[in-house]
Amino acid sequence: MNADVSTEDELARVVRDHAGRLAGSLVSLLGDFSAAEDLVQDAVEIALRRWPVEGIPDRPDAWLFTVAKRRGLDVLRRQQNYRAKLAELQHQDEQPAASDDRLRLIFTCCHPALAREAQVALTLRVVCGLTTAQIAAALLAKETAVAQRITRAKRKITDAGIPYRIPRDDELPERLTEVLTVIYLLFNEGYLSSTAERAHSRDLVDDAEWLTALLHGLLPNEPEAAGLLALIRLHRARTAARFTPAGELVLLEDQDRTLWDQTAIAEATALLTRTAHRHHAPGPYQLQAAIAACHSEAPTWAETDWRQILVLYDMLLTLQPSPVTCLHRSVALSFVEGPAVALAEVDRLALDTYPLFHATRAQFLRDLGRDAEAHVADERAAELTANPAQLDLLRERLAR
Repeated sequence: MNADVSTEDELARVVRDHAGRLAGSLVSLLGDFSAAEDLVQDAVEIALRRWPVEGIPDRPDAWLFTVAKRRGLDVLRRQQNYRAKLAELQHQDEQPAASDDRLRLIFTCCHPALAREAQVALTLRVVCGLTTAQIAAALLAKETAVAQRITRAKRKITDAGIPYRIPRDDELPERLTEVLTVIYLLFNEGYLSSTAERAHSRDLVDDAEWLTALLHGLLPNEPEAAGLLALIRLHRARTAARFTPAGELVLLEDQDRTLWDQTAIAEATALLTRTAHRHHAPGPYQLQAAIAACHSEAPTWAETDWRQILVLYDMLLTLQPSPVTCLHRSVALSFVEGPAVALAEVDRLALDTYPLFHATRAQFLRDLGRDAEAHVADERAAELTANPAQLDLLRERLAR
């Protein structure tokens, strides 16, 4: 046991991080979403009672799985078909589900019988272990709406008897878009957290990369799976330069590029190039990866090919219109046509509750010498921001 539990927040974070990954194991064994969530909740309650006294175990995931498994055995003993299920549980190692099981469960949750928004929200909650607040932030939606989607989706899966399996080859295309979306949003939450507890989560980023690699192995001829894998690896290549030793966020323009993993950048770019040459079918994740490659291959911030990035954003918007993509495009636009043009584009977006919207406006306003307005925009961004590293950066700007 790790005897030192420094804060209640730390304890809650550890419990939540590991509890979220139990659902895939238990659903695969029990075939029932509701029963699996009940077992996870029981294990969490026991952990919150015992860990403050006993300390956090060296293997929190195995500890929680063991407790949930024992409770599951009790449930199965009361069922008519307990013998077969009991034997299956008793032969399981005390480990959470393997990542390929989680990929199978992602495909199950992304069933076309469910509305697209429900597919994504349910999967992020049940399989990936994100909180309702994190999912709401990822989807730019209200928590109450997300909670309702998840509840309705779980009920529909149970009532319809949707099977727990990777769909047949002919069923994959109708689910792939949502599967990729889930993994992409999981990566985003790990790369820059929407919560106040931490700036980023390496565990979530690891999960996203591993699941994408599995998906790419399952569908080697699917260009968007390769594109998402390249995108994640290009971003991960900058990990060492993204934060100071004190945990402060370092913006791309200020990062020490000698700390970037050039081997990882070259390998991810090669994967993207091979995919483009083989398929000639650019999709949203390939285009985002190409944008990341432009940044990664620039020797300095000043040498960034903003015109090429702007072209790629225009292609991306054609395929997948999004106000958030328009916001990101505005940065490239500011370097090509100036901050006044970029600000006019941003001011047409309906993103008032999105902190990056206000932070981006603030930068354009500063570039135009409108410092008082920039200060107001940064204040609004700080009000909406939970991530501690982003908040520190905004407070530093406001103090100038």
